[in-house]
Amino acid sequence: MTEESELQEAVRRHWNRRASTFDDAGHHGIHSPEQRDAWLARLRPWAGADPIDVLDVGCGTGFLSLLLAALGHRVVGIDIAEEMLARAREKAAGAGQEVTLRLADAARPPFSDESFDLVVERHLIWTVPEPMAALRRWTRILRPAGRLVLVEGHWAGAAEPDYEPIRDRLPLYGGRPAAELRSLVVEAGYGEVAVEALDDPVLWGEPVTRERYALIASR
Repeated sequence: MTEESELQEAVRRHWNRRASTFDDAGHHGIHSPEQRDAWLARLRPWAGADPIDVLDVGCGTGFLSLLLAALGHRVVGIDIAEEMLARAREKAAGAGQEVTLRLADAARPPFSDESFDLVVERHLIWTVPEPMAALRRWTRILRPAGRLVLVEGHWAGAAEPDYEPIRDRLPLYGGRPAAELRSLVVEAGYGEVAVEALDDPVLWGEPVTRERYALIASR
């Protein structure tokens, strides 16, 4: 097994193990109408009013995918963990949402150039061994007027057991302050990059004790 495949397997194992209870935490799932409305209010201006083609990389249990589909957008979600995708499919069916969900590496989306108007991710980039390469691949699949939205934060907590052997090979492990990640996004070739604080406790279903934000970048 190559070093890259070992990394992928460790990541896949971790998220498959957590899939069944992942949404239980207030900051992972949607637990009230107020929380849902707060996220929809954030997503509307990021995506725009007209229906567009959206790719949710590392979609997990479908948090962003289902909300964007509810806003009328055409959404594709990809993830490396089969159990996460299974949970996302259950949620989509229960909500009557049409979302395309595929097993794929978020850092290497299997799509042709200029396929999407919006690429989104939520707490994903810290799991990527080559974040700069991933950012550039996400740029490639965006259309000329496309936009990238990273929902991220800086938590720097203790290592999960599955990640302990590989954390030194993940440059953004534990998240990063908004200013640092913004610099990386600019270096990857994006144009205007805005930072939006996500410090409303309603969004997370709990008090916000660490930096949480969105980066909104154009091609």
